[in-house]
Amino acid sequence: MGIFRKNPFGHYLFVKKNLIRLFGLLTHRRYRGFNELQIEGSEIIKDLPPTGVLFVSNHQTYFADVVAMMHVFNASLKGRVDSIKNVGYLWQPKLNIYYVAAKETMRSGLLPRIMTLAGGITVERTWREKGKEINREVNLEDTKNVGTALEDGWVITFPQGTTTPFKPIRKGTAHIIKQYRPIVIPIVIDGFRRSFDKKGLLLKKRGILQSMVIKEPLQFDFENESIENIVEKLEYAIEQHPSFLKVISQEELAALEALNEKRRWSYGGQDEDAES
Repeated sequence: MGIFRKNPFGHYLFVKKNLIRLFGLLTHRRYRGFNELQIEGSEIIKDLPPTGVLFVSNHQTYFADVVAMMHVFNASLKGRVDSIKNVGYLWQPKLNIYYVAAKETMRSGLLPRIMTLAGGITVERTWREKGKEINREVNLEDTKNVGTALEDGWVITFPQGTTTPFKPIRKGTAHIIKQYRPIVIPIVIDGFRRSFDKKGLLLKKRGILQSMVIKEPLQFDFENESIENIVEKLEYAIEQHPSFLKVISQEELAALEALNEKRRWSYGGQDEDAES
């Protein structure tokens, strides 16, 4: 009966395995071929426990960021350090890797719905829906689902909840850290915004140097540390604290904003796409 095993969310693991293999084969040359993904720090991946790990990252596209992490994590677990050479590492992928994404985004078409089966934990945005600003309470069931995923394996989340750089981190991630006490691994990515369209499905430019830096685990005082302090640590760790704006020229910042605006209007005004 092993072939019909399910994860805690009722998804068949053999379906997830084959989706990861398929998407991995289809996307590998996006990071090693058409473009080049430069990886740093992946040696820590193989020493992490099998469950209770939360990866927090800045966000540049809806899907390409997560797919790249799936490649890097599985390659690292197979002994490749800072490399995704030879896609054979996906033959037996780690099946308990999950990622947090907005329910609205994952219901926006057939492909996103299929990608949910590869590890998506869908959550309701508390601040935006269908392009309009809203204000609603956090869905406690969403928080519980992230906790369930942490108990079962690893979770990738984008705590800003948007692909727009230097936006504030949502406090929901800090509450999850305080409640479930995972090992928190910061990741900083770059180059994906220039390589792909906003959704991360279409290749926009070739020859772009992409980067992924995997940092050492963050240290927290789960009992006494405030939500605000946790948020600030996360902002510094994923290099999205406002102080980082001081090392970016106004010209570069204006170019980023112009690119984000162009990409936003290209996809019906959908901007934020991750957690609550």
